[in-house]
Amino acid sequence: MGRLINGIKQKINISGIKKRWLLNSLILSLILVFVGIAGYSAGLANYYYGGLQSALQNRAMATANYFSRYVTTGYDNYYNSATRFVRDFEDNDKLEVQFISTSGRVEVSTASQTVGYSPQTADIQDAIRSNRVSSWIGIDPLTGEHILSVSAPLLFTNQEIIGVMRYVTSLKEANRRIFIAMASAVSIGIVIIAFIIITNLYFIGTITRPIKEINHIAKKISDGSFGVKIDKKYDDEIGELVDTINNMSAEIAGAERMKAEFISSVSHELRTPLTAITGWGEVLLATPASGIAEIHKGAGIIVKETLRLSKLVEELLDFTQVKDSRMTMLMEQFEIGAEFEEVVFMYTDSLVKEGVTLHYIPPDDIIEIVGDRSRLRQVFLNILDNAIKHGGTGKRIDLMLYRMENEVCVVIRDYGEGIAEDELPLVKRKFYRGKTNARGTGIGLAISDEIVSMHDGQLEISSETGQGTTVTIRLPVKMGL
Repeated sequence: MGRLINGIKQKINISGIKKRWLLNSLILSLILVFVGIAGYSAGLANYYYGGLQSALQNRAMATANYFSRYVTTGYDNYYNSATRFVRDFEDNDKLEVQFISTSGRVEVSTASQTVGYSPQTADIQDAIRSNRVSSWIGIDPLTGEHILSVSAPLLFTNQEIIGVMRYVTSLKEANRRIFIAMASAVSIGIVIIAFIIITNLYFIGTITRPIKEINHIAKKISDGSFGVKIDKKYDDEIGELVDTINNMSAEIAGAERMKAEFISSVSHELRTPLTAITGWGEVLLATPASGIAEIHKGAGIIVKETLRLSKLVEELLDFTQVKDSRMTMLMEQFEIGAEFEEVVFMYTDSLVKEGVTLHYIPPDDIIEIVGDRSRLRQVFLNILDNAIKHGGTGKRIDLMLYRMENEVCVVIRDYGEGIAEDELPLVKRKFYRGKTNARGTGIGLAISDEIVSMHDGQLEISSETGQGTTVTIRLPVKMGL
């Protein structure tokens, strides 16, 4: 039996959610079916036994009343009348009629084998003791048959009990009908349970099959197959889960792609200045002492490339701090306009040489805020550097700083090629460099956005292809630390 059950389990693959679901629903269904069958059986037995009992009681009561009123004027008359009644009784095939003395002994009966026998059933004694009709259902002590007996007291005219008239009927036919009805009910219950199991297996299958597919795809994603997608078949919670995993897979694939691009970009960014430093170092070593101009030029390039390397290293360090939530702000009260003007001044001369005009509109008043001076300076440098790299073709960059109610706004706009609409939501993501060929790691803007957020501010970017890009930095004006 155990092997058979295990074999069935293996064939229908009952495990996990399917097993728990089936067990829970099957146990509940079995309880409901059992209670239903038990209630139906009890009601059916009560219907058959009750109806038969009620009919016999009415019949026994009518017969006993007849005997008590017209027959039992004396014992001899009673005995003779009982004998005639038994002899003329027409339902011998269904009922046995017994006339029992007050001592409990059968004196006259339609079944000769019971004459002289004392049944000793509760209905006889109860009828004699209570002087009313009494019934009993049980096993006949003489025949071992399941019977229903009804006993009615027989009275003299002075209300003295002369004996008991007892009807006895076999419950074999009633039991057979009850058994057939119960068997039908059990069969219906089995059909209901089988239907529940089949429908549950089908319904659970609509849940477990997609889950298995989702699990299979999730394992593929965890093994490195980023970007794979699951076919969406349902518009419900399973469908929402499929959408979430598909989006996650696409996000991971994009992140991995940007990560690869970032590593490639960093490698290139490191290689270029290192190559220049190494090359000019070798040139300087080979240059005679008289070549002062050559030495001066080489030293300048080495310094420039070294600063470039330092900036790259600082960006990487800032990135790791942002990623690990270790970046801290050194808050102080300072005048933001002066800090921004220094950044503008740093770029003015070099941009003039490249033919790019900086148009700066300073604030009308002195604006003081509470923040990290060096970190905000880093943000201004990053944004302005991006404007030069990506918008320098427009030959103009507009800068503005002004106060609006309880916030200060720093606006940097270029007139370059702009950012495509589909790329605009992505530009602040880590490693994202878009379709541009300009140098950079793709983390400067992400770091700037994090710094502004840590000042409870916002970094907003708007752009239109062919019209340029506008970056607005909004910072709250707070006085005092």
